Amino acid sequence: MTMVRLAAAVAVLSALSLTGCSEARRALGYDKAPPDEFTVMARAPLAQPPDFTLRPPLPGAPRPQEGTVRDQARSVLVPGRSGLSLGGASGLSQGEQTILTRVGASQADPNIRRKVDEETTALIEADNGFADKIMFWQDKPAPGEVLDATQEAKRLQRNASAGKPASEGSSPQIIRREKGWLEDIF
Repeated sequence: MTMVRLAAAVAVLSALSLTGCSEARRALGYDKAPPDEFTVMARAPLAQPPDFTLRPPLPGAPRPQEGTVRDQARSVLVPGRSGLSLGGASGLSQGEQTILTRVGASQADPNIRRKVDEETTALIEADNGFADKIMFWQDKPAPGEVLDATQEAKRLQRNASAGKPASEGSSPQIIRREKGWLEDIF
């Protein structure tokens, strides 16, 4: 009896130890196998056409999706614009042409892309304020040169008394020293 119990214990222990192995768990059916979401293809539901008055094509009649030779040439020369012209037989209904005319589709601004880019750039630069405050917490120096007002006034008076033009001579500047690494913190 001990041999049977030993064999049963070995069988139970080996079954339990194999359940820890992922390959054995999958082979024994313990792991769930959900479908891969990237390999599942969704199928569109069937839809009925909105117009039930479709007639079968007449033998020898031109196919409506091909259009005329003129439309085919226009689609080759100007892709994407073949059916949106406002000049009559363009495939648009009278109502669609009226709407496009009223909204000014024929007077489209050719530089609209440049204007949109400028406005977007202005918005991006306006948003940089908070990020700049966090990353560059020190105040930026004012652009340009800082003149010493009293010295500049004296220089201008000297030039005026000597009869020289005001632009002659160099303007006295206030030269800022560079701040230390931890100067603003302490």
